[in-house]
Amino acid sequence: MNIDRFRTLAGRYLPGLLASVVVAIAARSLASQYQAPVMLFALLLGMAMNFLSAEGACKPGIELAARGVLRLGVALLGTRITLEQIAALGWHPVLLVVISVVVTIVLSMLVARAMGFNMLFGLLSGGATAICGASAALALAAALPAHPGKERATLFTVIGVSALSTVAMIVYPMIVRAVGLDPIQAGVFLGGTIHDVAQVVGAGYSLSHEIGDTATVVKLIRIAMLLPVIVCAVMITRAQGGHESGQRPPLLPWFAVAFLGLAVLGSLGGITPALQKFGSGLSTWCLITAIGALGMKIQLKELTTVGIKPVVLMLGQTVFLAVLVLGLLWL
Repeated sequence: MNIDRFRTLAGRYLPGLLASVVVAIAARSLASQYQAPVMLFALLLGMAMNFLSAEGACKPGIELAARGVLRLGVALLGTRITLEQIAALGWHPVLLVVISVVVTIVLSMLVARAMGFNMLFGLLSGGATAICGASAALALAAALPAHPGKERATLFTVIGVSALSTVAMIVYPMIVRAVGLDPIQAGVFLGGTIHDVAQVVGAGYSLSHEIGDTATVVKLIRIAMLLPVIVCAVMITRAQGGHESGQRPPLLPWFAVAFLGLAVLGSLGGITPALQKFGSGLSTWCLITAIGALGMKIQLKELTTVGIKPVVLMLGQTVFLAVLVLGLLWL
């Protein structure tokens, strides 16, 4: 790439990318200070700066952050998972996670249709609830076909799962004590139900180190479920004729292939602990930057028109998942 071409691309994308990064830095700082979900802060700060996404110098870079940086962040999630971590727990937690994810997503799609929503909203919100919160919502949004209200639905889902995950971090340890779960059961319950990784860690280690370790690994197994769900989302996209570009996407998008490749590489010992930590941290920063950019693309007044039914749907998904996992633990 020659210098002139590089300058042209930098001039086109750098302002919006820098704006998105500034939002991410501010969100991370506020989340650290107030012990609140960083994704939620990124969304709110992004929406407060939505004037930047209008026609102007920042628009192309914001679009790039909301799509390209998002896909990079999803791909790097693969650095968090190894087969050794999954095998250490045995087959029961893995089977529990697979059942809970599949049942929650399928039921969410059916209920969404019964409530008059596009079934894709059920897939989006159900996937976010069942897999890994805001990260799953962003990953699925990247794979799903364009449809009216997609970005608004994505933002609403991220807000909802972030808020519910924070509530779960406080309430679920109380449930663990109330029902008398042993440390392994407690870790499986927390890791199998709380939406976001940070809240799983917070809830698990607030009880004990053993519970925290188990909860974290179970959460990673849920993250591993992201790949087959993305494949299903892409198959839906292909069946409906294509993506935003109007073309049929590949069955496995590049970020899904990279996700799988990094997970396998880590399992084979090809990723050192230092690289794993770096990849996981970079993934987090990419996702925060992307959600900030996504927030800039939406008007706040559009979110106020969603009504009560989406709130009821997401609350019902969360409660259903908790009851289902508890029931499977007692089988």
